[in-house]
Amino acid sequence: MTQRRAMIVFALVMAGLPFIPGMPPFWIVLLDNIGLAALVAMGLVLLTGVGGLTSFGQAAFCGFGAYTTAVLTTSWGLSPWLTLPLALIVAGLAAVVLGLMTVRLSGHYLPLGTIAWGLSLFYLFSKLEFLGRNDGIGGIPPLSIGGLPLTDPGAIYFAIWFAVMVCALLTVNLLDSRTGRAIRALRRGHIAAEAFGVETARAKLLVFIYAAVLAGLSGWLYAHFQRAVNPTPFGLGAGIEYLFIAVVGGAGYVWGAVLGAGIVIVLKEILQSVLPLVFPGSVQLETVIFGMLLVVLLQIAPGGMWPRLAALLPAAKPRTPRPAAALPPRHKPDAGAQALLDIRNARKQFGGVVAVNDVSFSVGAREIVALIGPNGAGKSTTFNLATGVLRASGGAITVLGRNVENAAPQEIARLGVARTFQHVKLVPDMSVLENVAIGAHLRGHAGAVASMLRLDRADEAGLLAEAARQIARVGLGDQMHQLAGSLSLGQQRIVEIARALCVDPMLLLLDEPAAGLRHMEKQKLAGLLRQLRSEGMSVLLVEHDMGFVMDIADRIVVLEFGTRIAEGTPAQIRSNPDVIRAYLGGAA
Repeated sequence: MTQRRAMIVFALVMAGLPFIPGMPPFWIVLLDNIGLAALVAMGLVLLTGVGGLTSFGQAAFCGFGAYTTAVLTTSWGLSPWLTLPLALIVAGLAAVVLGLMTVRLSGHYLPLGTIAWGLSLFYLFSKLEFLGRNDGIGGIPPLSIGGLPLTDPGAIYFAIWFAVMVCALLTVNLLDSRTGRAIRALRRGHIAAEAFGVETARAKLLVFIYAAVLAGLSGWLYAHFQRAVNPTPFGLGAGIEYLFIAVVGGAGYVWGAVLGAGIVIVLKEILQSVLPLVFPGSVQLETVIFGMLLVVLLQIAPGGMWPRLAALLPAAKPRTPRPAAALPPRHKPDAGAQALLDIRNARKQFGGVVAVNDVSFSVGAREIVALIGPNGAGKSTTFNLATGVLRASGGAITVLGRNVENAAPQEIARLGVARTFQHVKLVPDMSVLENVAIGAHLRGHAGAVASMLRLDRADEAGLLAEAARQIARVGLGDQMHQLAGSLSLGQQRIVEIARALCVDPMLLLLDEPAAGLRHMEKQKLAGLLRQLRSEGMSVLLVEHDMGFVMDIADRIVVLEFGTRIAEGTPAQIRSNPDVIRAYLGGAA
């Protein structure tokens, strides 16, 4: 069963629940609360589980949505439906202001930052006069459709769950897109994503705003459901509970938000109803038991309950990329033209340590150049200087004559430079196809809104078809739909090469591409690199397998302790006394 068919079935089930004979009104109220919590948790799934940004302050964005409609409907007499876009805009603008500060944080500073502004906003909600201070705002008019007020929990139930289903569909669409892959790539750090043109700061801010807007929608619905608002539901405790919901359900899974909301809210309600009868007079014992049960759940299912449940369902068949027109190729310079990469006296210091010491060399068009040297010679650091991961302490680095030593990795990728990494940087729980398609990020154009509305299908088909073509080219067509983390290290390195080829680069930088490969696999890789050279691409590679290097390189540059000690053809390097000394540690 496809994901969208499952959504239709779930929507029909939820639509029929209120019509079950004898359904207690209390359970409808409970389902309303589950839907409201699921909207907030859905944003956290995208923010935390997918984007890797932990937030304890989402309840505050619910407050922005709730208080916006409360003030506008009670003080200004606006229709509740007219306040919906305004509530979402207010929550979104608040997210822009807070996000510009928050997404720049990393490590434990990020969640601490969300706690800080969450506490601050809760304090403002409780102290501002026009928001009613701690008493809040009452007399909020109900939603109405066709003159029929939705005052009954069973009536607003449909509005709440319609919002849940629409937001789930938009979120699924967003994740299944160029923008969604960029967001998912953030979990493995920013370096690999930026190397293929992803604007990581913009992607983080986008997901932060999206999660805030979903929370603002939940707050807007909450205000018209309860018909009154006060600061209590928008404090830090509620923010922590929303994060628990996302984690228990399965951070990273859209439907985990709905499942987690159901588990946590029903569990709380059962404990609050049963424990006072079993232990009369106990003070807040349900909070203690609730916390213990959540810990047990996380021990049983560290990845959340949704993956456990999904494992019991029939697996969906992987989608084969549909045929699409080939993406426009990049113009490749002719042999003998201006150098693609020119490094002159490049220097990189880390404090008192000189990792790259005035190194100079160039890579011409349609040429394979190897950068070799003992461990710690500065080879990977040189790669990082050439691709914008590190900034040079001195010297000049140009790509096609353009100075790039202080350029961002995204800018260098746009010039036609792609790379792999010494330590593989794939997203292990994404398929090989999705990982490779990240390499084509700059060759697509559809944005987040087009993705959510499914207007990006032609653009997406082109990117996935290109990714499939490059996967087949490197010999991994049979593994296209496997999770990247399930492949061997050697295969993962080949996947990185396919991802880099999706850039359609002029210059391909390979950092130890043959590591972990068997002999026949190395021979196939060598054949691929020769083919790429014949097609107009240049290659700069770092490699420790001297037989592999000597077999395919046109020129070899040798580094030792960050300094270039030799440069020449394989035959010249093989007999160079300085190279022999560097590798063997003795006189030539």
